[in-house]
Amino acid sequence: MISSIVIASLTCISLVLCVLFKPRIKIKKFEFQTFWVVSLIGALLLLILRILPFNVLFNNLLEDSVVNPFKILILFICLSMISITLDCLGFFKYLAVKVANKFNKSQYYLFFSLYILIALLTMFTSNDIVILTFTPFICYFAKNAKISPIPFLVMQFIVANTYSMALYVNFLEYLKVMWLPTLFAGITSLVLLLFVFRKQLSQKIVVSSCEEVKIEHKLLTGVSLSILLICTFMLAISNYINIEMWLICLLCAFVLSLILGIVSLCKGKKLLGDVYKRLPYNLIFFVLAMYTIVLSLEYNDVTVKIAEGVSRIATTKYSQALVYGSSSIVFDNLINNIPMSILFSSIVQLNFSQVALYAVIIGSNIGAYLTPVGALAGIMWMSILKKQEINYSFVQFVKYGVLFVPVILIASLVGLLIVL
Repeated sequence: MISSIVIASLTCISLVLCVLFKPRIKIKKFEFQTFWVVSLIGALLLLILRILPFNVLFNNLLEDSVVNPFKILILFICLSMISITLDCLGFFKYLAVKVANKFNKSQYYLFFSLYILIALLTMFTSNDIVILTFTPFICYFAKNAKISPIPFLVMQFIVANTYSMALYVNFLEYLKVMWLPTLFAGITSLVLLLFVFRKQLSQKIVVSSCEEVKIEHKLLTGVSLSILLICTFMLAISNYINIEMWLICLLCAFVLSLILGIVSLCKGKKLLGDVYKRLPYNLIFFVLAMYTIVLSLEYNDVTVKIAEGVSRIATTKYSQALVYGSSSIVFDNLINNIPMSILFSSIVQLNFSQVALYAVIIGSNIGAYLTPVGALAGIMWMSILKKQEINYSFVQFVKYGVLFVPVILIASLVGLLIVL
């Protein structure tokens, strides 16, 4: 037990240090992020030292369960593929420019319009894709308009991670519970954002328009958007038609890949290749490595000890909401939100309650804006800002996170307790 805790702790500490001081390594022409390398080393150590037997890992990877990492990866990567296709076709940038040019009378108009657009797109695509797509656009517009990008960047990150709670690729029963916590979180985040950035947003926009963007492949964009909407609808009813969500995403991504392949061959373009190049492959290594670390904690009864400790504290639904919501945020920023969700699924199963389950989901989303370690999008977002020469440090990220997280968490949990 102690060995698994030590290696897991050292891996988490190393992960944070890498994000802080060395997020990327360049060897000759190759450049790659370090977060997945650190995680992979930790996982390999557990297997080499037989703290976690390989056959246990192998059997769990083949197990037909909701938190099977392969299912999670297929679902996430296939959804990313559909969203990246729309991004490559210029759909998101086209929408962003249209909104920016229409609502450019003041920063407040622009702020509200982008808030609504990002919230809607997040609910029907992916918070990660929306964050990575809109970040370069916000940086570009802010430089052009001679305004501070920070209010819009912070808003974008918080909104995407907040509204991802509403339609988190799940069925309608989930939405029945989560609509009110998401609404409470959304309203609270908006009020806080407007208060914190009121001075910056009061400044005038100097250059008031962006260069118009045209969608070159309108038919293909329409087809891609249709596939995304069909995929979202199928995910919403998956529980009623008895088809697993990862299969729906895989089928939709396969159909879109065939269409892109045919278009690429006929028109002599590298559209399919461009989409596949942008897929988050490092996520595969990271999720599998962190799953191995989490499984080692479960195999060595660390999870049971955590569950026992939590059960002593969380005796009522109010204490369950607070304990599971806040502790999931802490673990979010130690091991990242995807591994945290896998770890807490085991803990919740040992002390099952609906309040605990949904409190963890709320925490996994809100925890993403406490530190960049909380979500993969945070790590990649910080990297994009550096490339865009935007001065936004780890400390600044945490400063805003500490301000927003507690208030939005409480608002979300109040909404949850009203529903349940």
